[in-house]
Amino acid sequence: MNSATVRNLLVRGMLAGLAAGVLALIAAYLLGEPSVDKAIGFEEAHSHEHEMEVVSRSLQSTAGLATGVLVYGVAFGGIAALAFCFALGRVGRFGPRATALLLSGCALLTVYVVPFLKYPANPPSVGDPGTIGKRTSLYFLMMLLSVLLAIAATLLGKRLAPALGTWWATVTAVTAFAVVVGLAYAFLPAVNEVPPDFPATLLWRFRLSALAIQAVQWAGFGLAFGELAERLLNPRPARADSARAVPAAH
Repeated sequence: MNSATVRNLLVRGMLAGLAAGVLALIAAYLLGEPSVDKAIGFEEAHSHEHEMEVVSRSLQSTAGLATGVLVYGVAFGGIAALAFCFALGRVGRFGPRATALLLSGCALLTVYVVPFLKYPANPPSVGDPGTIGKRTSLYFLMMLLSVLLAIAATLLGKRLAPALGTWWATVTAVTAFAVVVGLAYAFLPAVNEVPPDFPATLLWRFRLSALAIQAVQWAGFGLAFGELAERLLNPRPARADSARAVPAAH
């Protein structure tokens, strides 16, 4: 794959990330924001201190939300496009569309789902402000471990494939990934700072909406980028009827 192709795929990845970000923005506004508003209401009802808002809630839920989601989509779209350039043809005999969907599914699993299961997302009013640095570090550590373990599992599967066959090599690699992730879950410290009187239903809905937003983001990217990559790498031949010269009028 030459540099021009990589550059074109990078641009297409960022565009697909932007499109997926729009879908995720709609999902965030419809699914996530109602739970955030209720959590903020809970916080205000239980707080004895009233601080002046530096940024209004209306701005946070519109322009602020759009900026964060779209920038995230473009950035991760570019990173995923570069990963696609490396993965295409190396993870199996998959075409561009299938590789893009496989890559998106793996990204959703390793970048979000695995860290989420250990350190799930929390709405406002949940969490001690004094531990935000520790919680952020633990979350990114879990994310880094997940990505590195996924890469190691892929390499393990490829190395075992000649001896065990593709099926059992894949089963072995996935099992090894799950076991090591489970050990990481067991040894990394837990974080439980949910107030005892915080509504369990609200917490569940917020976390479920956060997971749904990420699923929309990565599914949308996989479909959009897969189509763009397919058209670039496997262009369809021109139709015969359009290639024929129009006969001159007599």
